[in-house]
Amino acid sequence: MTIHGTGHGCTGQPGVPLSTIIVAAWSVSRWMTTRRYTGGEVAGCVFPAGIRDHGGVSETQDKPAAENQSDAAAAKQNDAQAAPDAPYKPVIAAKAAKRANASVIGMVIALLVCVLAFLPIVLMNPAPKGEGFRPDVDVAAIARNATGVAGFTPVTPDTGDTFKPNYARWESGTGSGVPTWEIGFLTPKENFIGLTQTNQANATWVLQQTENLPVTGTRSAGGQEWELRDSGKEKRAMVLEYRGTTLILSGTANLDEFATLAAAVVKSAEQAPPASAPATASPSAQPSA
Repeated sequence: MTIHGTGHGCTGQPGVPLSTIIVAAWSVSRWMTTRRYTGGEVAGCVFPAGIRDHGGVSETQDKPAAENQSDAAAAKQNDAQAAPDAPYKPVIAAKAAKRANASVIGMVIALLVCVLAFLPIVLMNPAPKGEGFRPDVDVAAIARNATGVAGFTPVTPDTGDTFKPNYARWESGTGSGVPTWEIGFLTPKENFIGLTQTNQANATWVLQQTENLPVTGTRSAGGQEWELRDSGKEKRAMVLEYRGTTLILSGTANLDEFATLAAAVVKSAEQAPPASAPATASPSAQPSA
C-alpha cells in the first residue's frame, strides 16, 4: 500500500510509502528499548549502566581503569628515579669468595714459613757491640822491628786508652823516595789522626803529606811550637822538626785532640836517642794483622 501526500509545500511530489513509515517507526522503537538497558540517555533520562550491544564496558566503568593505569605509570616513574640513588652492592659467589680467602691464607702461611726459616740464622749472628771492632795493634813491638832499618827510634806515643791505634807500619818509600814510620789513631771523638815520621824529609814530601794545606800559624804542644796548616774546614796538619826527624800529624780531628796527641809524641821523641844517618836497608817490619 502506498500513501501519497502533498509533500512539502504542496509541490505535487509523490508521498512516502506506508511500508517505509512502519519500518522506520519499528526501528525507532527498537532503538529506544535497547538504550533503556545499556545505560544510555534518552531525552534527558539517565538509565543504569549495563552491557552495550557490542559487549564492551560502559563509559562510567572505563574511567577508574584509566586512572589506575595513570597511577601505575607514575609509580613506575618514581621507582626509576629512585633506583640510581640506591648503592650498588656487588655479590660475590661463594666459590669465588672461598678462593680469595684461600689465597690470603696461603700468603700468610708462606710468610710465616720464611720468617721461621731465617730466624735461626739471625739468632746465630748476634749484633756487634756498641764500640765496634778495634784491632789489637802492638805499636811498641812493630816499632822495635822497624828500628834496625829506620836509622832512628820510631816514636810510640802513650795516650792510654783515649787514642786507639788502628795500624802501625814501616814504609820503605818506594814510591815517594822517603822511608817513613806511620801510625793511625782513632780519637775519643771518633775522628782520625795519622802520624808520620822520617829523617829524610824534603819540602815536596812535606807538601804531599799535608795535602798542600796552607800554613796558618803555630800551635804549642808538649813544650814545642808546631807549624799549623789548616784548610778552615775539616782537614788540618801540624809539622815539627825535632831531634833529627820530621814529625807530621794530619787528619780531621779538632785542634784540642791534635794538641793532646802532639804532646804524647814529643814526650816519646824525647826518650829516644837522636836520629842517626839515613837508613838504606830494606824494611823488616810489616803492619800487624
